Amino acid sequence: MNRPSAMTLRISSNFDSGAIEVLSIASPGDIRLKLRADQGVGGDGAFRQWFHFRLHGAAGQDVRMVFENAAAAAYPDGWPGYRCVASYDRRHWFRIGTTRYEDGRLIVEHRPERNSIYYAYFEPYSHERHLDLLGRVELSPFASVSNLGATVEGRDLDLVTVGRPAPGKRPVWIIARQHPGESMAEWFIEGLLERLLDAADPVARRIREKAVLYIVPNMNPDGAIRGNLRTNAAGVNLNRAWREPSVEHSPEVLLVRRAMEASGVGLFLDIHGDEALPYVFFSTAEEVPGFSDEQRARQARFVEAFAAASPDFQTEHGYAVGRFQDELLTLASKWVAHRFGCVSLTLEMPFKDNANLPDGIAGWNGERSMRLGAAMLAPILQHLAG
Repeated sequence: MNRPSAMTLRISSNFDSGAIEVLSIASPGDIRLKLRADQGVGGDGAFRQWFHFRLHGAAGQDVRMVFENAAAAAYPDGWPGYRCVASYDRRHWFRIGTTRYEDGRLIVEHRPERNSIYYAYFEPYSHERHLDLLGRVELSPFASVSNLGATVEGRDLDLVTVGRPAPGKRPVWIIARQHPGESMAEWFIEGLLERLLDAADPVARRIREKAVLYIVPNMNPDGAIRGNLRTNAAGVNLNRAWREPSVEHSPEVLLVRRAMEASGVGLFLDIHGDEALPYVFFSTAEEVPGFSDEQRARQARFVEAFAAASPDFQTEHGYAVGRFQDELLTLASKWVAHRFGCVSLTLEMPFKDNANLPDGIAGWNGERSMRLGAAMLAPILQHLAG
């Protein structure tokens, strides 16, 4: 009897947000990989950590994948305690328990049940889903979608506006995914928008009465599609470009800054993910020059309200004072706090799990990010009422 020949092993990443370098595939149990550096004209290749690829042909076999250059990642401190995510259908993602960091190498061991499986650093948020989100927003009677201009590679920089400007309404700005590999940030925005546009939600309704919200779901679509961790198509870290953005290298920041100047800013939130810390936390603005006692009090009230709204958020763990030093005012939330004198915060979510509320199957994931986004409406409303 003729038996089918063994299926050829293949790894591919030539798709939206795909990124990996294959060194060798000797067998399912001997796959050697390399984290690919961010792609972009003028980039120095300093950022590598994001990966997203498809493995084909290993169903029922013990797979061992070794990322040989994990120690050269942008944040090697992020590997201890980290677990790779995987999916068969690109919709339902789970954590691979046998993920470990040894001798500067990340090792992932798994026995896939199907011949086609995707592995990634974190649950991806595709450009197609981004467009679908904008489509749902456009159909809402409470919101509209507009174009701020073009990215380095000519993609649309999309702005969602919730509510209509009117006397007494306060401008709230929320941006996400300046660092494209931090895909949890756009999951957060989806959850926030779903609740914000819910006609039956009283918190959302009151916010829409009191404010106009300007939301950029993805500040860096070029980098997201390229599979970059930190940079845009010009090799620029957008969250270090706010002091002096340029048309050539950081038009995304320049376009958003111009829109902010036109509308004013009464509250600003910049949504991110942190590779190393397994917590949800804010990077606050006390170190910004001219930070006033009034700003401090309003910031404290906002932080306290968010802690009450979501047990996933905490204030014990976060960034050390002095972390950013001379680059302080190149960061979005610090620049906005200095320029507009408003509450201006960077929210960080984990790539790993929330150590305070761990989930052994999913870790931190897209769904939890969405729920956190929905919870953000409570402190926003309290801020507007204050």
